[in-house]
Amino acid sequence: MSENISAKQKLIAAAVKRILRPIVKLMLANQLTYTFAIDLLKTLFVEIAEKDFALKGKAQTDSRISLISGVHRKDVRRLREYLPDIEEVVPQNVSLGSQIIAVWTTDAKYLGEDGLPKALARLAAHNVDSFESLVRSVSTDIHPRAVLDEWLRLGVATVDEENFVHLVSDAFIPNEGMEEMAYYLGHNLHDHAQAAVSNMQGQQPAFFERCVHYDELSIESVQQITKLSKKIGMKSLQEMYKTTDRIAKAQPADVKQNMRLTYGIYYYHEPMQSIKGKADDE
Repeated sequence: MSENISAKQKLIAAAVKRILRPIVKLMLANQLTYTFAIDLLKTLFVEIAEKDFALKGKAQTDSRISLISGVHRKDVRRLREYLPDIEEVVPQNVSLGSQIIAVWTTDAKYLGEDGLPKALARLAAHNVDSFESLVRSVSTDIHPRAVLDEWLRLGVATVDEENFVHLVSDAFIPNEGMEEMAYYLGHNLHDHAQAAVSNMQGQQPAFFERCVHYDELSIESVQQITKLSKKIGMKSLQEMYKTTDRIAKAQPADVKQNMRLTYGIYYYHEPMQSIKGKADDE
């Protein structure tokens, strides 16, 4: 690391290094090497410098982008010519699946006495509160059987011997399905990181971005807390969805509706030595 950086830059660099550690692990596990990462970073630095650091009323030049980003001017020119305009595209499985699960986890008729999603008879003929009626309440374009088959493949749901459908995931985070998991990886980490970065840059009002962290726990204690995190986390998500849905439906038709939001909860644990070891102090 260069010595010619300020104390503030060193603090930010240390934080970024820790943030990137799991990302680099994921990339290496999928044969995405340092060389690929450098090309990816060049593209990202040029894209952000061009879109987010333009001077008002002045066109962005290759030279200025090179000065801001540190990317060589020849590379800047090449990348600007072929820079793709990539928008976040929600896979159809995620879009429809998240809507169905939102109803299943918040609508009282699909919840048990404990407030959790109850098992649903697969066919409407067997029970009015069925998986079939649940899917059709969200969309009539997709057959419930097709949704169930995909959820079984992804590990989101199971079917028991009595033909009742059980929700496995507390939210639409599939156990299988690379497209779906990659979408959530990018979406969730981006929004969490953007909230934290905006707060560091002094944006007001600040985004709510807090956590509870604790060490010197036994594995038995962690197991208890893991169960608690799922329980209170789901209650929080259910309440947030209900309130947001109610407010959204009550919006006046003539009010501009161009905002999006993300409300997320995460939980993680690992052995203490892996976060206090020498590797993180390098």
